Amino acid sequence: MSEEKVIVAGWTTVDPERRDEAVESFKDLVLRARNVPGCLDMAITADTVDPSRINIFEFWRSEEDLNSWRAVSDPPKKVTPIIQMGVQKHIIQESGPPF
Repeated sequence: MSEEKVIVAGWTTVDPERRDEAVESFKDLVLRARNVPGCLDMAITADTVDPSRINIFEFWRSEEDLNSWRAVSDPPKKVTPIIQMGVQKHIIQESGPPF
């Protein structure tokens, strides 16, 4: 049985004056994750419309790979306080071309 892929996606909001600082604080984590077996993609980016919003996207080969990463991810210790968050984990059973 093939394992299902996993997407973690959503957004957080922070003080707009500290958003770029918050995104920058995750740069090392994103770079490391992209080199971990099972990470198909990861991005933590500034939203182009809302100056307080940070977009989060993770794409993993399996939930096991995601959990293995989380066990060693070592996220930043000092992070800008989050005002709101809307992040969900999605289990993907089938994928295909968007068009």
